[in-house]
Amino acid sequence: MTKQRLIDAHLLELAVDASNDGITIAEQEGDDNILIYVNPAFERLTGYSADEILYQDCRFLQKGDRDQEGLKRIREAIRAGKPCREVIRNYRRDGTLFWNELSITPVYNDEDQLTYYIGIQKDVTDRVEAERQRDEALRELDALRKS
Repeated sequence: MTKQRLIDAHLLELAVDASNDGITIAEQEGDDNILIYVNPAFERLTGYSADEILYQDCRFLQKGDRDQEGLKRIREAIRAGKPCREVIRNYRRDGTLFWNELSITPVYNDEDQLTYYIGIQKDVTDRVEAERQRDEALRELDALRKS
């Protein structure tokens, strides 16, 4: 059984490292969620190296842009210990904006105590921009129909 667990742990590590989506593990400390692991895709997505950001609260990706409805829903889910998925504005190390589809899942131990949060980050900037352009085109079309 131990050998099987080691093989599974190694396979899990390979899978997480190979993922195209950013994967993080955070530990809750008071009101902060401290990053204790980020995969290579997270580093590529954000431009931050693991050495720069581990043991910091994950809010650094928001810079000063914290008044977002999605962030409010994320905070509510975290307070309730529930999973959530929201699209929020985040910022790379170089300051460029990207739209992040963030999925957060709480992890509980055998005593049903919240121990960690798993975060999956996906850059959906192209999708958000395409939706914005579509909505703008529909508004223009509607205005033309009314004139």
